[in-house]
Amino acid sequence: MINHKTITISNVFGEKSVFNQISFVQNIIFWIDVVKKGEKYIHSIFARPFNKEDSINQKLTGDEFNIKSYFHGYGGKSYQCIEVDEKLYLVWIDQSSQSLWLQIFKVNKLQNINDNNYLLSENEPRQIVESSKGNFDFSFVMANENILLGLYELDNKDYLYSLDIRKSKQEITILREFDHFAGNLSLSKNGKKLSWLEWNTSFMPWEKNELFFARINQNGELNKIEKFKDKIINLNKKVSFFQPYWINEDIIVCSEDSSGWWNLLFIDVSDINNIFIKKRILKEFFEYGIPQWISGSSLFSGSLNNLFCLAKNKKFWVLEQYQDLSLVSKIDLPFNLLKDLHAVNQKLILIGANEDNHEKLLEIDCNNSCFAKLYKKILFESVNEYARPESFWFKGFKNRSTHSFIYRPSFERFLKSPLIVRAHSGPTACFDGSLNLEVQYWTSRGFTVAEVNYGGSSGFGRYYRERLNDEWGILDSYDCKALVHDLIRLNLVDSTKVAIVGNSAGGLTAINALCECDIFKVAICKYPVLDLEDMHNKTHRFEKGYLNSLIGEYSKFPNKYKFRSPINKINQLKKPILLFHGKKDLVIAYKKTLQIKEILLKNNKNSEVIIFDNEGHGFKNIDNKKQVLFKTQEFLEKTLNI
Repeated sequence: MINHKTITISNVFGEKSVFNQISFVQNIIFWIDVVKKGEKYIHSIFARPFNKEDSINQKLTGDEFNIKSYFHGYGGKSYQCIEVDEKLYLVWIDQSSQSLWLQIFKVNKLQNINDNNYLLSENEPRQIVESSKGNFDFSFVMANENILLGLYELDNKDYLYSLDIRKSKQEITILREFDHFAGNLSLSKNGKKLSWLEWNTSFMPWEKNELFFARINQNGELNKIEKFKDKIINLNKKVSFFQPYWINEDIIVCSEDSSGWWNLLFIDVSDINNIFIKKRILKEFFEYGIPQWISGSSLFSGSLNNLFCLAKNKKFWVLEQYQDLSLVSKIDLPFNLLKDLHAVNQKLILIGANEDNHEKLLEIDCNNSCFAKLYKKILFESVNEYARPESFWFKGFKNRSTHSFIYRPSFERFLKSPLIVRAHSGPTACFDGSLNLEVQYWTSRGFTVAEVNYGGSSGFGRYYRERLNDEWGILDSYDCKALVHDLIRLNLVDSTKVAIVGNSAGGLTAINALCECDIFKVAICKYPVLDLEDMHNKTHRFEKGYLNSLIGEYSKFPNKYKFRSPINKINQLKKPILLFHGKKDLVIAYKKTLQIKEILLKNNKNSEVIIFDNEGHGFKNIDNKKQVLFKTQEFLEKTLNI
């Protein structure tokens, strides 16, 4: 059991069991893991049977591959396992060859319990397209036994393509050139209809997108395309559709947020010339969707006869089971985070995390455990004595009710505790109260930690997200400041020892807050957004239009970009800042951080800038992470006189 005496930097960055990019086919679980190859780390595909935690993992791809997606900049899932006549077609995106590869497997039904040959290969891995400088999406579908369809990004354009899996190193056949962006390609159960989402450069997919359907023939060619239109849902308002997913040959489930919440929608596409809503389920405070920064998010899985859905309901999540579009079972789960749901008949896999546990693979067999017993079954064995997240609502920007999590110190080290305020990235992300050992590191040293879900955060409905429209760089910092004022008013923290921290977009929030009020004494940031003009000019195409919503069109409001950029306020700043950045950051250039280094050091001798040669946007190296935490503690103790 961990308490304040035992949480060390080594505890914080100990080994964690994480399953990334999970899939579930024929009772076999697939996932991506990181493998060290010399001085480099590569991504490989692994497999094991369902509910066999102690089995030896089978490595399916060799060390010559680095399986990763860069689709739309942030990537996401990087492989797909497609079942056709009991054969498993494993297709992956390889960055070493900048190509797609295919290998066919079948389940080994004679497998010895002590072996790890769960899948038998029917061929050697084969490169099925020529090398390309473009980015492939993972959402491959098989139109018939030989035609593979997918999405592809090249030279600032998205395409729908087809290829013949019997051929090697072939050119792809373009079926459709999209005006702007496309994602979430999905195929009906009989392989005769496609669906996908499109959105233009003025919006992010969680702001506004369109749902499309198409008929396809046996050759994988499109012969009819229709956009879903409904006068109640999306004719006269901005609406975001999330994860269109076929549950039989004619019906698709998705969620849409025309009500202000991502709620379930069932659409009948039996006649593509007469698409209509089969059923709509409206629930306030339920979110059956999340912002789609990366591809591959899954909250729905199953079939018409047995569909499972995940939804966030306020702080926790629920798992629902539908049969013939009717809710038959619902269970409130003790998790602050659930994601990546995949179902095979009555068996489920998903990723969950809560206040006491990091992200963990959950395997649930509903045949052997009714939902009444499920709650107990999936509770973790041990509960640690961590500081508990307390939901704390306060009056933020324009006096609107705003959410945060407060973690009180594990012991009374100070008469009044120092405070660390955390601003999340995104800025559409959210703090969910799941276990974070960096937070526990500070509470175990007598600090109070506050996580601010400032206006713009997800999980609280569309209107909460839209608070940040035109206000990024103002509202977010104001909400952080307002929370601190409340905690000081309640006599919970020391007003002379308040720090604010943030990464990426949260770095912009943190530095602006430090510049604009006296309540924050220091700021600590990793790879912060410093220059909004530079971001507008250089960010990748997926994110470029986002600033139109957050700030306004640059051509109309260039002064807003200047005023809200921390880099233009540094000269007046006399408070200490600690900055970390990686030279391999492709999202935010580290040179902007270097640019302000001399000014920071001149204005305050306690400021410091640390650059890592081997890090990108989001630090991966454990030794670097340890150094960041050590330097942060050293910095806070010095600057806050602790």
